[in-house]
Amino acid sequence: MIDPDTTIGTVRLTVRDLGRSRSFYERVIGLPASPPFGGLLELHGDASAPPLNRRATGLYHFAILVPSRADLADSLKRIAAAGWPLSGASDHLVSEALYLSDPDGNGIEIYRDRPREEWPERDGQLQMATIALDLDDLARASPGDDVPATVPAQTRIGHVHLQVSDLDEAERFYGGKLGFDVTVRGYPGALFFSAGGYHHHIGVNTWHSAGSAQPEPGAVGLRNFDVVLPGAGALAETLQRVGGNPFVHDPSGIGMRLTAA
Repeated sequence: MIDPDTTIGTVRLTVRDLGRSRSFYERVIGLPASPPFGGLLELHGDASAPPLNRRATGLYHFAILVPSRADLADSLKRIAAAGWPLSGASDHLVSEALYLSDPDGNGIEIYRDRPREEWPERDGQLQMATIALDLDDLARASPGDDVPATVPAQTRIGHVHLQVSDLDEAERFYGGKLGFDVTVRGYPGALFFSAGGYHHHIGVNTWHSAGSAQPEPGAVGLRNFDVVLPGAGALAETLQRVGGNPFVHDPSGIGMRLTAA
């Protein structure tokens, strides 16, 4: 089992126009320019990168966790003020979430968690759902129009959601090899994995990618992300299970770096 205090760290993306993407993440998402994107995100620009292939394995979305419902309301207002479209807005019972894509089509979720004592369970299993989020009600959680330019300092990467080619292979890797727990099996074509009873640190699905190959080398999309263990001992235990190399790939070719906080 992976250490219960394991979290997800920096997400690294390839984009085609670095200046355009920097402007988007600073202006629309509200990530601070210094330190770059608050340490949550690294962007690598390549004007010749093949475009994002939505059928290939890789990123479905990465999820930015803000501290409170008022902060999520501020994110909604920031996105609206920039004139950027949402692709969705959902109440997942454990959380409330906004969805959008960056200029290259990389998926983004911005969300806030409900308190853990409010997370519903049935027969000992965590329950999640996808219910339309009332955006007018959310907006009222942050009265006034004076929206901060950046997200709060406590904002972090809450989880990553990945497109994989095969769920059984993904479970053997994320559950069996890395040691995450499966928390939710109720979504057709998807699995959710966590450490320490969180609703999920890693989600996987085959909704668009069942049996698919990896993207072209150097293509727009996910380069890799960090799995952050709480200390050197926890990192060493996990590295022993994966063969000692901190840079690993899942069966769908998705890369991650195991590191210590």
